[in-house]
Amino acid sequence: MERTLVIIKPDAVKAKHVGDIISIYENNGLSIENMKMMYANEELLKKHYEEHTDKSFYPSLVKFILSGKIVVMEIMGEDAVDKVREINGVTDSMKAEKGTVRNLYGTDIQQNAVHGSANSDDAKRELDIWSR
Repeated sequence: MERTLVIIKPDAVKAKHVGDIISIYENNGLSIENMKMMYANEELLKKHYEEHTDKSFYPSLVKFILSGKIVVMEIMGEDAVDKVREINGVTDSMKAEKGTVRNLYGTDIQQNAVHGSANSDDAKRELDIWSR
C-alpha cells in the first residue's frame, strides 16, 4: 500500500466540489487516511513548491492557493501515487481527459481543482510538510 498527498485547491472548495472529488478517489479503491480543511500560509507553500520558487508562475500560484480554504488529504491505496495522477488528469484542465477531476472541476492550468504528488519521493516529502 502506498500513500500520497492530494490538495483540493481553493477553486474547487469555493465551488463546493469537495465531496464529489473525495467520492471519485474512494470509488477508485483509494482511502482517505487523514484530512483537514485549512488555510495555507506562505511558509508551507514555499516548502511545498520549493522547486518552483524561481519560476515566473510562482507568485500567482501562491496568491491563488492563499485565496481560500484548501483540503489536504493523505490518500492510501495500491499504487496510490500513479492512480491519483491518473484520476486527476493532466495539469491543464483544458487538456485533461474527459471524466478526470481536472476536466470535471478545473478551469485552466492553475485553477485546476487539485494537486497530487508527482512521485513517491515527492509524496513522502509533501506528506511530511503538510502533516505538521
